[in-house]
Amino acid sequence: MLYVFLSICCSVIVSILLKLARRYSIDISQAITWNYSMAILLTWLFFKPQFQNLQAAPIGIYTAVGLLLPLVFWIMASSVRVAGIVRTDVAQRLSLFIPLLASFLVFGEALTPLKIAGIIVGFAAILCSIPWQKKTANRKVISNAWMYLVVVFFGFGAIDILFKKVAAFREIPYTTSLFFIYSLAFIIALTGLLIRVFNRKARIVWPHIMFGLILGVANFGNILFYLRAHKALASNPSAVFSAMNIGVITVGTLVGVFVFNERLSLVNKIGIGLAIVAIILITLSQH
Repeated sequence: MLYVFLSICCSVIVSILLKLARRYSIDISQAITWNYSMAILLTWLFFKPQFQNLQAAPIGIYTAVGLLLPLVFWIMASSVRVAGIVRTDVAQRLSLFIPLLASFLVFGEALTPLKIAGIIVGFAAILCSIPWQKKTANRKVISNAWMYLVVVFFGFGAIDILFKKVAAFREIPYTTSLFFIYSLAFIIALTGLLIRVFNRKARIVWPHIMFGLILGVANFGNILFYLRAHKALASNPSAVFSAMNIGVITVGTLVGVFVFNERLSLVNKIGIGLAIVAIILITLSQH
């Protein structure tokens, strides 16, 4: 379970870095751009992508994921800033219900009582985790924080569905697909950055680049260790799945509450508990 633990740590570190970005006046869209340049380099070094059968590559899916990744990442950064690490991590982890619903509605997978229960509890957790109330008492009023959480939920759900399609495409190794997806995400993000620089709305400076590269190491580490955990525990993938999602929610909650002093209402705390129950139910339903 060491790889699971390391993957959890990297995932939470990404949220911490996004939280710290505003404190140190980091241009987060620029940092996200350089994050993908580091992801490309590390994918090349660790996964040694193969370039056979590229004519069969699902370019449409690659492009869709490459576009969504920087966009949803940027929205996630905004969500961490206005809604906090705890709620954002819950929304991201519960996004697994989007591909789960798609498997029933689109791919015709059979529903089971455990899956139905998991979906119901999961959506209850989402409703409880959203900060419906406005922030007061010396805290900036942010009435639309729930919108960021909803976009994070559906955005990561859509990305998860697309990645499942990529994984199902056997002609090209999954890690090679990752290399191309990261490359497209970097090109798209860099194009947006250069347009901002040309219009004098941004300036490329070294601190933003360094922050982005560090963010890229943590982001890639999350994927690297998650894949290695599945390889090490190939006979029990559900354990990796549940431990990863529950671990991120738990560790993210501890960091958010005790390090960044994020305040959670009783309803929010119930939502975190329901999220963990929902993930357990979905994990059990896989057997």
